[in-house]
Amino acid sequence: MTAVHVLGSGSRGNCIALSCEGETLLIDAGFSARETERRAVAAGVALETVVGIAVTHEHADHCAGVPLLARRLGVPVLTAAGTWAAIGGDCSPVTVHRTLSLSACVEIGPFRVHAVPSTHDAAEPLVLAVHCSDGERVGVAHDLGRPTAGIRFLLRDLSAIVLEANHDEIRLRTCGYPVSVQERIASSTGHLSNRAAAALLGEICHEGLGLVVLAHLSEKSNDPEEALRAIMPALARARFGGALHVAAQHLPLPALPVKSPARQLALRLA
Repeated sequence: MTAVHVLGSGSRGNCIALSCEGETLLIDAGFSARETERRAVAAGVALETVVGIAVTHEHADHCAGVPLLARRLGVPVLTAAGTWAAIGGDCSPVTVHRTLSLSACVEIGPFRVHAVPSTHDAAEPLVLAVHCSDGERVGVAHDLGRPTAGIRFLLRDLSAIVLEANHDEIRLRTCGYPVSVQERIASSTGHLSNRAAAALLGEICHEGLGLVVLAHLSEKSNDPEEALRAIMPALARARFGGALHVAAQHLPLPALPVKSPARQLALRLA
């Protein structure tokens, strides 16, 4: 069974462990290697099962622990060529790089990793969709900027999605950030608001979507209750029948099983 382990998510670090058939794919590693290891132990994730680290972009809250973890675990880094160069990985003869792009998915262990570009203000940022060998599909959309047609296409027909709901638009303007920071966050190269996340979820929700995790919440311009108030009505209108969780910055979430309701029904009827 596929399971999602959110080890932490927010402006101070992001890391997801996706497990299937006894193997694990890390998606982003924005904590130090030591902190990632500590959180993995707390979440019951065995790092010796990691087969690779997929990286959405090079900002520190998504890649701080990547170089050391990849060397320590002896696993490849899966990311766009521009991100690999920005991390400085192309200078390392030790770590193997496998290129992700719109035209290049990567198979590793029980995972097939697909990617499309996002509009975030990084070298070559990606949104990911991981197809697992048990048939489940998990999307990870961090630091989204704006949902393009390509992103909407990638995120269709998922079993689970981890989606940023970074800020409340009113709180962003009143939280004390400098105007320049407010403008960056709210721009098409910044972060997805609660309202924009709700609209996207309402659009891509379908009967097979069994899990939604709201991630990358700002500690200054958002909170879990605010995000849920904005997003739950959109999911209700779309007749979402799965589980909804909010990721925290400081503590891992419990293991979240990925179960597509439509697939489970088909298995029962078979």
